[in-house]
Amino acid sequence: MIIGEEIGEERKTKYCPKCGVRVKEAPTYIEKKSTGIAAVLSFVFVGLGQIYNGQIGKGIMFMIIGIILVLTMFILIGFILYPLFWIYNIYDTYSTAEKINAGKISV
Repeated sequence: MIIGEEIGEERKTKYCPKCGVRVKEAPTYIEKKSTGIAAVLSFVFVGLGQIYNGQIGKGIMFMIIGIILVLTMFILIGFILYPLFWIYNIYDTYSTAEKINAGKISV
């Protein structure tokens, strides 16, 4: 065994079998996200809730799509598409925060 080499997960031991040094277990900490804060941020501005949840790229993409849909209000289709996208945005950020808290996804 080489110094610094990781002990396999399959052993689940508290001590190194070669040198007898106590092995520290990695903490299993999941950062909780507030579903309410995530939803309110997405309500205020499209994409902010995704950024709060740690999905930076997704949040920026939602912001760009939101801006494009606001611009399409000049040709009237935006009056239908933007509210639908805005509601989906709030639902997505709320459900993603719930999944993060349940440990189903990690960010």
